[in-house]
Amino acid sequence: MRTQEDLVREQQEIIRLQQVQIGSQQETIASLQEMIASLQEEVARSRQLSSEVVGLREQVEELGQENQRLQDRLNKNSSNSSLPPSSDRFARQKRSLRKKSGKKVGGQPGHPGATLCMKEDPDEILIHTVERCEHCQADLEQVESLGGERRQVVHLPIKRTVVVEHQTESKCCLHCGMVTQACFPADVKAPIQYGADIAAVGVYLIQDKLLPYDRASELLWDLLGWPIGVGTLSRWSSCCAENLQEVEEQTKQALRNAKVLHHDETGLYVMGQRWWMHTTSTKRLTHYSVHRKRGREALDAIDIVAHFHGTSIHDGLTSYWAYGCLHGLCNVHHLRELKYQAEEKKQTWADDLINVLLQMKQAVQQAKEGGLTCLLPEQRAELVTRYEAAIAAGYLANPPDPPPEVKKRGRRAQSKARNLLDRLSTRQDSVLRFLDDFDVPFDNNLAEQDLRMVKVQQKVSGCFRSEEGAHAFARIRGYISTLRKQGMQILSALEMALVGHPLSPAF
Repeated sequence: MRTQEDLVREQQEIIRLQQVQIGSQQETIASLQEMIASLQEEVARSRQLSSEVVGLREQVEELGQENQRLQDRLNKNSSNSSLPPSSDRFARQKRSLRKKSGKKVGGQPGHPGATLCMKEDPDEILIHTVERCEHCQADLEQVESLGGERRQVVHLPIKRTVVVEHQTESKCCLHCGMVTQACFPADVKAPIQYGADIAAVGVYLIQDKLLPYDRASELLWDLLGWPIGVGTLSRWSSCCAENLQEVEEQTKQALRNAKVLHHDETGLYVMGQRWWMHTTSTKRLTHYSVHRKRGREALDAIDIVAHFHGTSIHDGLTSYWAYGCLHGLCNVHHLRELKYQAEEKKQTWADDLINVLLQMKQAVQQAKEGGLTCLLPEQRAELVTRYEAAIAAGYLANPPDPPPEVKKRGRRAQSKARNLLDRLSTRQDSVLRFLDDFDVPFDNNLAEQDLRMVKVQQKVSGCFRSEEGAHAFARIRGYISTLRKQGMQILSALEMALVGHPLSPAF
């Protein structure tokens, strides 16, 4: 029979075994906790690595897109984009879209030549006499002349400036005893001054030939021998611009009534800030305006297109679409962009569109030469069908990008190809306006040519020092461009403008 001591020992053994079991369980729990902590660290590291991988993938994608954008910029030049020729970075073979005409180089038959002709009443005649026979040396001074040849040489006058002094007289009336003094002419205002003809040359050099004020002053000193300062030249320009204000208003009204207008704009700097030079022009009229803005605010301030009901030719600036006139887009810009897609992106539809646009231009030209006012219906339908088929092929070759995983605010960005296709499709009537209205040109080259010399002025002289100087340049430059388009004399017109009686061009 078990004693009390045996029971105590059994209980103690049971307690010891339980303690051992509890210790073992505690060790197991501790090891499990360590394992769980290790696993949690592994999970955290895995999540961190996963987020890093996602970040690296996004970075790689962004770098790839940036690399593609840089590559696209590198592949663009003046022949396949709107970049100017001065921005071409590397010499490359020009691939013009123009077709060879087959004509010889130089002036064509019927081209009016510019030949130096002899003057019927020369200012001075020098007779070179024959004194001796060149064979036998006999004296021929008393022998009558048989006639001879005439040759003329054009020289600058020896005295290049003429100083005209104006004097007035005073007389005393024998009846009343009052003294009456004669008046000077209205344009003689100072004890000594320059004439309007010299002032016209100064304005011409600065505003038309784009010489800086300092160089124009030096040229006039070398040519005339009179010290004409920069301040004097600036004052002449301001006076000329002020006197041309009414002519500018008449030009703007004539442009509002035109059938077709060309619009364009380019950046320039006034007082170190970015401004914009806007041009509105026809084949016979040119108007320039300087404004701080490029878009709607500037166009409203210029106040031409807001009252215009014809066809406005432009490069697609959004602000022009807000006005109720008809619109025509410059297809030379489209040809450059299509050329880039065809050559750099290997898009065959772009080649098809280039061909059909050029064939449309040729068909219109041939119709004009044939005395027609529109294309034949079947010819027009065939060209438009090919145009629309090329655009449809372009959309198939450039499907929209899949929606992004994370939606962003704003309009989704598209590829350059789809942006071009959208413009050619949604604005098809404006793109093909020249096809139905023969008064509408294929391109906007007229406005671009009118703006070209503005960029030259910026390269030569930099920014305008004042807002008044910029507005004066725009007004005078527009007047000179209009006169040149109409074949009028520039210097005489500027001289008349400086004396307050500007010549009005044909409106």
